[in-house]
Amino acid sequence: MREFRKRTAVLLLSSLALVQAAGGIAVPAAQAAGTQAAASTAAAVKINPVTMAAGVTAAIEDINIWPQSGGNILAYTLKITNNSSSTVNLQRYFSRVVTPGGSVIPGNPVTADATKKKIAAKNSMSITYYVNIGQTKSLSGVKIAMYVWDAKSKGYLKHAGSFAIPAAYSNMVATGKSLDTKMNDIPVTASAASLELYKYGGKVYAKAGVNITNKGGKVLGDPGYTAYLVTASGTAFELALSSSQTGYKIQPQEKKSIYYLTEIPAYLNTANMKLQFTQKDEALKLELPRSSFKLPAASTPNLVVASGAVKKIVVNNNTVDTKLTGASVFAEDATAVWAFQLQLKNTGNTAVTLPAYELAVKSAKGTAFPVNAKGLSGLTLKPMETKVVPLTVEIPLQVEQSSLQLQMIEAVTAAAGTDGGTSGTGDTGAASGKLIFPVAYFTIPYTLKADVRSGQEYGATNQYGSFAYSLQSLQRYPWKNDDIVLAKVRITNSQAVNLTIPELKGALKLDTDNLSATTDLLMDKEAAVLAPGKYADISLITKIPYTDEFNNVRVNLSVKSETESIPFLDFSTTSFISSVDQLKRGDSYSISGKGKNAAVQENKTTVYEGSNYNILYTEVLMTSAEKRQSKMARLQAYFKTADGQFYEAKVNQSDSLAIPGGKQLVTLWAKLPKPASTTDVSLYVGSGVTGGRLSESGEEATGFINVASLPLTPRAVVPANNLQNVVLYPYTLNVLTSDASHVEASDTVTLNITYNLTRENSYDAGESEHKLVLRITDPFGQSQDKVLAIGTELTEGTNHNFAVSFTKNLYRQITGGSYKLTVYDEFQGERQELGGQTFTMRFIPLPKVEDEEKETGK
Repeated sequence: MREFRKRTAVLLLSSLALVQAAGGIAVPAAQAAGTQAAASTAAAVKINPVTMAAGVTAAIEDINIWPQSGGNILAYTLKITNNSSSTVNLQRYFSRVVTPGGSVIPGNPVTADATKKKIAAKNSMSITYYVNIGQTKSLSGVKIAMYVWDAKSKGYLKHAGSFAIPAAYSNMVATGKSLDTKMNDIPVTASAASLELYKYGGKVYAKAGVNITNKGGKVLGDPGYTAYLVTASGTAFELALSSSQTGYKIQPQEKKSIYYLTEIPAYLNTANMKLQFTQKDEALKLELPRSSFKLPAASTPNLVVASGAVKKIVVNNNTVDTKLTGASVFAEDATAVWAFQLQLKNTGNTAVTLPAYELAVKSAKGTAFPVNAKGLSGLTLKPMETKVVPLTVEIPLQVEQSSLQLQMIEAVTAAAGTDGGTSGTGDTGAASGKLIFPVAYFTIPYTLKADVRSGQEYGATNQYGSFAYSLQSLQRYPWKNDDIVLAKVRITNSQAVNLTIPELKGALKLDTDNLSATTDLLMDKEAAVLAPGKYADISLITKIPYTDEFNNVRVNLSVKSETESIPFLDFSTTSFISSVDQLKRGDSYSISGKGKNAAVQENKTTVYEGSNYNILYTEVLMTSAEKRQSKMARLQAYFKTADGQFYEAKVNQSDSLAIPGGKQLVTLWAKLPKPASTTDVSLYVGSGVTGGRLSESGEEATGFINVASLPLTPRAVVPANNLQNVVLYPYTLNVLTSDASHVEASDTVTLNITYNLTRENSYDAGESEHKLVLRITDPFGQSQDKVLAIGTELTEGTNHNFAVSFTKNLYRQITGGSYKLTVYDEFQGERQELGGQTFTMRFIPLPKVEDEEKETGK
């Protein structure tokens, strides 16, 4: 049997027997041919039982005909009752079918009843028999003759009696009436439900339903019946079970409506149709007729769902409320990009899994544009659970956008055609392949998508929950030879339960330039689960040539997936580029982020004057605001001059972990052309990023975020007129004494310095790029420089000595005088004088001759 037959039918009715009266059967009387039976006036027809032997009777329970290509099959069920005190051997009893034409055909038990041989005392048993009655199509005039084995009778068979099928007999359950029977040995009540016709794609589809109530104490499963839609003239169309009911079960005392689908010709007369069930006897290779139900008059439901209205669909007898929400559209090139959500709520009391649906947007002229429905098909909804499926579709702008419909289609695997002939015609209906069955046509409201304005809050709902979003800022600032464009989006949980933000990827589109491949997304992973009212900030960053201009920015957030694009949030804006945060002179720049909170403040800004260029140099103090030892953000920066020029700053920053409240001295510098003004300069500073995360120590940054403009205050270094407390961060040099001595006629001057060198230990600093240069100007005004290496030639501590000698032939002429010590800060080859002080040179004359003689005489 085909797969769909096994799943389908649940049908019915194990025996789908007719309503049984005491001692016989009572069935609805048939009305005049071609008219609909009126359930309220149907009469009961009684067929009396036949006595087979003392205490043994036979009664007819059910009789049906089903057309077959090799002859019509008549099936009838006999109930044998043994009221005697001994066991009855069923092999002694026989039945024959007598056709109106006089043919006598022995009845044979169906495979399932072939093993029934005996009936115990005071018991009864039902046995179904079948016969091939050729071209006989009606039960009218048919008799079933009953015989008993009797060796004394002619032919060894004794005629016990006959069942004559009355002309008023009908084997079809009338409209509005129900049938009490058994399915899989479970008592059920069954009745016709409805007949609906649908038109779609130039075809006509029929949907027939039957109501089944489980009257037993066990769950009712599929008995493996096949269903047919049969016309008044006898043409049959094999039905396929609706995919929304595949694998259904009927609980004890539960009532379910089971629906079947097929395609029918558009010209078909649908008056007085019936729903017929059969059961395949695999061993006999026959379809045995079961009960049939007269269907109500066909109706054509209105599937159009008004804008904002709820469409109720039934899936496994659970009602699911569906609603199209959030429809919006914006133009992109020659295409209208539509976005909407399909909201679904399971109003039933059991979980339900949606079947495979196909979605398409249909224009007023009938053109259909497919919509990806992967997120809808197979979706499981718990009782009272609501889920939202986001949908997008692109439609050419030349299509009228104001009269679109979202079509929800159920895709059903159709039943294959069967070979059974039908009464009067021998025709069979073709119903093979795939049934594209309409479920609902949602009216799409034509609403142009509003242009998102910076700072305003908007609402959104998707399959992950409801939230508010806002464009916090849209910025543009320099990065090497390009410009960075950064969109900062805030997601706020607007629902009463936690909102889980999935792992996202981002894309920026500037006018027609799609930069999805080069857009990085940054979001604190700790913010992925938002409590009600909490928010998370998401930054999307990309780069463009600094000469490019644009007017429109489209922001797209989607869920990371290897197989498909799952939309999360999409909007466009024409908001002006917002300037970076402008701080006031002397303010601190705040860095925020988990484990990165800190404040940055200018410590010193100066200019090293050079012959070909100037060096703009800034020191900032970066203070950790964390309560634990942490890694500080890696700073990236640009200097901006008054005329709007940007110069990339080279950054020197400590790699050490910062203690709570700890400080780091960070130096930033850049070479500027000589004509560049440094009187009104600011520092564009932010946290470095590498790809989609904040940069770590040793990593090369690919950009920076959270940029602010910090006004700087360049100050010229005024040299001190002494060498007390000369500051070269992080060191302070204090020259206590300086002694330069020269021996008469010598070409060497010896210099001894006593000094204190202290280090500021309240902050960390990167490896110093500064050099301390000591210049000695001799009494002749000539100078010699000495680079002092801190840590080796100069050591930290107090009362340390430093000695150095200078040699020149000219020094033979020195007889005294003064010398000057000058200290310079040298950075990248350029110098600034820090201070200087003049000292008296000590002259040491040589002993005279007479003095030596006196000394010798002694």
